[in-house]
Amino acid sequence: MAEFSSRHLLGIRGLTRSDIDAVFETAREFKDVINRPIKKVPSLRDLTVANLFFENSTRTRLSFELAEKRLSADVVNFSAASSSVKKGETLADTVNNILAMKVDMVVMRHPHPGAPHYLAEKIGVPIINAGDGTHEHPTQALLDSFTLTERLGSLEGKKVCIFGDIRHSRVALSNVLCLQLLGAEVMVCGPATLIPKHFGSLGVQVGHDVDAALAWCDVANVLRIQLERQGTEVPYFPSLEEYHARFGITRERLDRLEHRPVILHPGPMNRGVEIASDVADGEDAVILDQVENGVAVRMAVLYLLAGRLGGSED
Repeated sequence: MAEFSSRHLLGIRGLTRSDIDAVFETAREFKDVINRPIKKVPSLRDLTVANLFFENSTRTRLSFELAEKRLSADVVNFSAASSSVKKGETLADTVNNILAMKVDMVVMRHPHPGAPHYLAEKIGVPIINAGDGTHEHPTQALLDSFTLTERLGSLEGKKVCIFGDIRHSRVALSNVLCLQLLGAEVMVCGPATLIPKHFGSLGVQVGHDVDAALAWCDVANVLRIQLERQGTEVPYFPSLEEYHARFGITRERLDRLEHRPVILHPGPMNRGVEIASDVADGEDAVILDQVENGVAVRMAVLYLLAGRLGGSED
């Protein structure tokens, strides 16, 4: 069995190349499972996983829940909107009350960066970060890179550009760190207002010319414009129409290239803003592969962390 060096998955930072290889090796096995007629295995039977989502989510929450059920775990879903958090209960109290119900693992999304790390210091079960504010989203980065290895093989020396709203993304940092561990060259590209200055210190190229970036890259990972995080007092760009004209990934732009990059998008998509529909649905896109691989990769992470409990079965 592949092994994982950490008790938690709080972020890509701190993982080793061996950890990523272990996730990918295990995910390949589970991908075979979820494509057969009987899609369940008893690997997490008798374990209970709590999904604690203090922020709205559809795709990630459903992906985790499906992964847990495919592994035969018992699942507890928690939503802050209908919980005692609304009455003033603290994060630690909420989780401790859930743990008193004998939960074995926690998957958590929280609007505040660092919340899963804080929790890991307070409770004694493995924690998986399903997104903490605009900080990290490690399972998304893992499934993105896993999807690319299926399409391209080794990522050593491959050129990957992350386009769009870097400032408000929880995906960008995790992707940069994961891709670098796998040997890829990374660029971020978008309006200067949407790229934090500290990204230049991460060893990535920073660009603002979409056409030049597309000509450079083997992979275009297109991020959603997160209007809900941007506010309205100081706009980051004049209009959605102008953003699409200057920074949108369109068929016209791709048709001018000598080679076509692989297209990723973590979803949900703003069609006609950061990506055109005919690009999202085109043959260069692996967006639906990302969705399928999300379940397999999250099954792998759950399985590997459960193995450190000493309570999982083969």
